[in-house]
Amino acid sequence: MKISILKQALNESIQHVSKAISSRTTIPILSGIKLDVNHQGVTLTASDTDISIQSFIPIESGDQTIVKVDQPGSVVLPAKFFVEIIKKLPSQEVHMEVKDQFQTFIAAGATEIQMVGLDPEEFPVLPSIEENQMFSIPGDLLKNMIKQTVFSISSHETTPILTGVLWSLADNELKFVATDRHRLATRSAMLDSAEGIRFNNVVISGKTLNELSKIVPDQNTMVDIVVADSQVLFKIDRVLFYSRILDGTYPDTSRIIPTSYKTELMLDTKSLSESIDRAYLLSREEKTNIVRMQSIEQGGLEISSSSSELGKVREEVSVASFEGEPLKISFNSKYMLDVLKVIDSEQLVIAFTGIMSPIILKPTDESKALYIILPYRTTN
Repeated sequence: MKISILKQALNESIQHVSKAISSRTTIPILSGIKLDVNHQGVTLTASDTDISIQSFIPIESGDQTIVKVDQPGSVVLPAKFFVEIIKKLPSQEVHMEVKDQFQTFIAAGATEIQMVGLDPEEFPVLPSIEENQMFSIPGDLLKNMIKQTVFSISSHETTPILTGVLWSLADNELKFVATDRHRLATRSAMLDSAEGIRFNNVVISGKTLNELSKIVPDQNTMVDIVVADSQVLFKIDRVLFYSRILDGTYPDTSRIIPTSYKTELMLDTKSLSESIDRAYLLSREEKTNIVRMQSIEQGGLEISSSSSELGKVREEVSVASFEGEPLKISFNSKYMLDVLKVIDSEQLVIAFTGIMSPIILKPTDESKALYIILPYRTTN
């Protein structure tokens, strides 16, 4: 293998695929990035068995030559060193040559590097996926749906299925659900491209979705998604991102979402967030994060917290509308702030069905998002 390649294109592809490299792998070949060179371009691949990412660099883009191929071939290079060294090379063109025993020589400007490569034949083959169930989603919408649900996954490996986000698709509506049993986030969106496609119980690791989010561009690029039996494939420009579907059945969360409420109020998202943030500072000192919320006669809300060592904080938040019974409830302010951070709408609705029933939060925009936080039982 012998090529000359533009550093920027190579570095960009390396940054994409390196998200699939695990620092904890026990399989030496998986600590490397595989390069395959032919007369169409260069393909980089990395995998940690749960996710695999492939990025393609074409020979030309527009009227610019990106890669010159003198000799096709393949090699696997140690990712840790390869990722860092390419970033730091002094010139804009990189020359690479693989010789006997996969010894790889890299030259850029006055810099020359020799790396010990590995046999590409030992690298695992990427999953073969039938593209029967494929739909498209705008990249910014996908990133938003991930951001607005993934914070609610469980961090406990004792229930692996809850470390992922549940995906389902029916009647053109894509829905995400995440819960750690103390809180729940759901977000759905109507898609134009999902006619006739249905699936449920597709659970994708939250860690994987966070990595995917970093690759999806901010501008409105369409992402093609293929759902198969045990894998999901995301196609983003020249990047293929394969994710394993988590084993197991996700619990039915529909039963814990109330359909009617005893109390319902609408208020300003930013005002509530700032108020709870101030109360959180005190509750954090107690290591409980407990903040109390109760209605007051003038029609507003009182937010309060206390610390045995520092004192108390109490403030009133005005509400746009208030319907139903008076309320007095305690909750984990950290969980509440996590929700308020991802709500983009200026106002939100908070609904309750009783003192020990779940707290419901709904943005007033068209995002079809809904959040649930379980309250705390307190002595006073």
